[in-house]
Amino acid sequence: MKIAFFIPSLESVYAGRFVYEGYKNAALDLGYKFFTCTSKDNLDSFLKKNQPDIFIYSLNFYHLKFLDLNILKKYRDMGMVVFCQIRSWQDLTKELGCDALKNDKYQIELISSGMAGDIFWHWFEQDEPLMKGFTRRTGKTFETILLAADKTIYYPEFDEKINVDVNYVGSYIPAKREFLDANIKPLSSKYKLKIYGSDWSLSNRALGKIQKAGQYFNINFLKSVRKINLSLEDERKLYSSAKISLNVHEDHVRIKNCEINERTFKILACGGFEICDNVRLVRKYFNESEMIIADGGKDWFSKIDYYINHVDERSKISRRGMKKVLSHHTYHNRVEQIKTIYEKFKKQ
Repeated sequence: MKIAFFIPSLESVYAGRFVYEGYKNAALDLGYKFFTCTSKDNLDSFLKKNQPDIFIYSLNFYHLKFLDLNILKKYRDMGMVVFCQIRSWQDLTKELGCDALKNDKYQIELISSGMAGDIFWHWFEQDEPLMKGFTRRTGKTFETILLAADKTIYYPEFDEKINVDVNYVGSYIPAKREFLDANIKPLSSKYKLKIYGSDWSLSNRALGKIQKAGQYFNINFLKSVRKINLSLEDERKLYSSAKISLNVHEDHVRIKNCEINERTFKILACGGFEICDNVRLVRKYFNESEMIIADGGKDWFSKIDYYINHVDERSKISRRGMKKVLSHHTYHNRVEQIKTIYEKFKKQ
């Protein structure tokens, strides 16, 4: 099986880059061929040369800036199957600057007419209210393909030099800011706290805007003005070695209970002990013996304090959580799921 994945800029420091790398590493590890298509590639030449069975992209203005759907259609007619990630049908939040798909007449027409792709997918659940109306309006169904952990990168590697009580890895984005200010920053007064991620300072946020502009307009020297400030190898060691790794979702996720972020799986894959903010959907996949969920405020701080001081309980919970992730929630699992969906589609 040959898979092509479209990511406009490999220089990104945000989540999309790591999702792409998870799929790439898993596909190659499973023995499949994997090709990366970026904004630098001529799409027709890329597809002619590599002849992928599957092409994966996201239906958004950024991807569409660089993709010619007529060229994709040409290769679809020759047997290639396009997996098209869609956004929420209903409104998420105004703050995200991401309008509901139901309001985008152009993209609705692309989906309804079949031009956008063959398989539509999201990491939302099948019964997610935010997707209500999608099938009725477009005539298409969608698949649920969750995020996951890249087990080629995230696995237990204890480093005794990492003497950290609590860590948080993640961007300081507006949709998390209130929770982070109230529940992460205060921890430094009591524990050895390490924070890693983008946009935690004004200067870093300014560089982020410059980098995004460079990526959108395909200006090479601007694409790389900002680097990842924590290598994947160091992130793995941090999760494996810290007493507690914290996981925070965006505000709209806690409110609408609509998805699970990638970090949920990564921490556990490293054998780390995870305390996650209260996203009820997490409990569909992990029980209390595999991961701790805490509300903000008193519950958050009391659970951190309790588990800092109960090593044996932490160890048992983290082992069970790791076993669950490695069995069901790796990108190896997701690639095989995509293969199954592909094979079912080809039989139709």
